Amino acid sequence: MSWITHTLFLLGSISMLLAAIGLLRFPDFYTRCHAGTKAASLGAGLILIGALVPIDDPDIAIRIWLTIFFIFLTIPVAGHLLGRAAFLRTHKQWPDDHFEDWNKNNRDQK
Repeated sequence: MSWITHTLFLLGSISMLLAAIGLLRFPDFYTRCHAGTKAASLGAGLILIGALVPIDDPDIAIRIWLTIFFIFLTIPVAGHLLGRAAFLRTHKQWPDDHFEDWNKNNRDQK
C-alpha cells in the first residue's frame, strides 16, 4: 500500500479515536452528540478514501463513493435530529452553558 493510503488510514483512525474520547469526556448530551457525529463521520470518510486509493475496479470504487456519500448524508442529519429532540424535550444542558442567555439576547434584538 502507498504512503497516501497509510496516511489516510492514520488520520481517519485518529479522528475516530478523538470522537471516542469526546464521547467519554464531554459533559453533556449535546457536546457528545457533536463529537459522535462530526469526528466519527470524518474518520470513516478518511478511512474509506484510504481504502479507495489502491482499488482499480470501478464497481468497487463506485460502492465506496456511495458509502462515503451515505455516511456524510445520514450521520450529521441523525445527530441534528437527536439534538433537536433532546432540546425539545428540555433535556438538561451542561450547567456552564449560557445558551439561554444568548437566546434571550437574540430575541431582544428582533
